[in-house]
Amino acid sequence: MTERLKLAALIGSTRERRYGDKVGNWFAQEAQRLGDFELSLIDVADIDLPSRHLAEPTPAMKAFTSKLAKADAFVVVTPEYNHSMPGHLKHAIDQATEEWHAKPVGFVSYGGVSGGLRAVEHLRQVFAELHAVTVRDAVSFHGVWEHFADGAGPLDPKRSSGAVKTMLHQLKWWALALKEARSRAPYTVG
Repeated sequence: MTERLKLAALIGSTRERRYGDKVGNWFAQEAQRLGDFELSLIDVADIDLPSRHLAEPTPAMKAFTSKLAKADAFVVVTPEYNHSMPGHLKHAIDQATEEWHAKPVGFVSYGGVSGGLRAVEHLRQVFAELHAVTVRDAVSFHGVWEHFADGAGPLDPKRSSGAVKTMLHQLKWWALALKEARSRAPYTVG
């Protein structure tokens, strides 16, 4: 395959004074530096999703799911709220179905002592139900405020960059394998 794989990275926090945009932008820079993917950064806070699941999608919902449909792979940038993922992130994920099917998902998480890993474990279950494949390795920031205070980056940039490289390597492998499989036979449920 000569065309670059398309990666959609979702920033999952919508809170004021969040770290999601800082962590998401840092990840985007790392991913672009590595150059294996054409990156699209999607901030859930910027999507005008209705509070209810409507039978007919709104223009904002159609625009969002269209971006997802074009992606070969995903990375979810998530904090941990109350030992799980943010509600707005889950609501956004639930707006799509087939757009997730047979595509790989990686995670960049952040938070306090757990570094968002409990949110990632819940997201793995959600994406399994959506027929997506999650990669094993993730990027996690424990005590995120220490890493990204005042525009600073990770405390150990070499280690954090290495974690991104490992995760994206796995994501690329799965993205190539699943894209080829989908081109040979459409993925169907059931």
